[in-house]
Amino acid sequence: MTDQPLKVWRDRDGTLLRLRLARPKANIVDAAMIAALSQALDENLSDPRLLAVMLDHEGPHFSFGASVQEHLPDQCAAMLKGFDALLLRLVGAPIPVLVAVRGQCLGGGMEVAIGGTQIFAAPDAKFGQPEIQLAVFAPPASCLLPEKMPRAAAEHLLLTGQSIDAAEAHRLGLVHAVSSDPEAAALDYFDKTLAALSPSSLRFAVRAARGDLVERLRAKLASVEDLYLTGLMSSHDAVEGLTAFLDKRPAKWEGR
Repeated sequence: MTDQPLKVWRDRDGTLLRLRLARPKANIVDAAMIAALSQALDENLSDPRLLAVMLDHEGPHFSFGASVQEHLPDQCAAMLKGFDALLLRLVGAPIPVLVAVRGQCLGGGMEVAIGGTQIFAAPDAKFGQPEIQLAVFAPPASCLLPEKMPRAAAEHLLLTGQSIDAAEAHRLGLVHAVSSDPEAAALDYFDKTLAALSPSSLRFAVRAARGDLVERLRAKLASVEDLYLTGLMSSHDAVEGLTAFLDKRPAKWEGR
């Protein structure tokens, strides 16, 4: 792995903040990646010149998900606190967050992606929340995914762990556009729809459009985080599912 999990730079005369996940091919969203994303947002979003953030990735896949090791009982409280805070930073960003996705976009990686404003996906992109297959659930996605797509479709992903392709994600409204070059599509969107806008007025417009979402998400995350830490992680099957995955063996469910 590279020393730095995230590449950060400015584009479009400083008006576009570029963030690139830089640990291919998995681009695991572990504590280091969460910290790097949070720091980049904290250090840049207050710049009044900024019109948008663009998040993309190195390698063929956006992300295989979060670190399973960090989901174990001795680490999950710190991981979940940091991840929830990052999601609130993304959803509560004062400017649009454009996300370009290729390949697998799973678990914690999908949660990062849906924290953005618009997703631009390659035809080969796959979106899924496979946590339930390890006998856990995805707290941020449980709160945010039903806000981003029809509830029945969101619950299908959350309760089965199955994935959908880019075309289906677009049909359901989760993906803004499907393009063979999602990075170029996101940049084209910025150039044609955002670049000429007033930076200050855009921030007011974002607050008007997303303010209630941020407050709902903050309240629900607190409740779901408690359910995860005090309920799920005290169960046998949750710990068994994570441990079996790390041990590369079949899990033995006991229903408790």
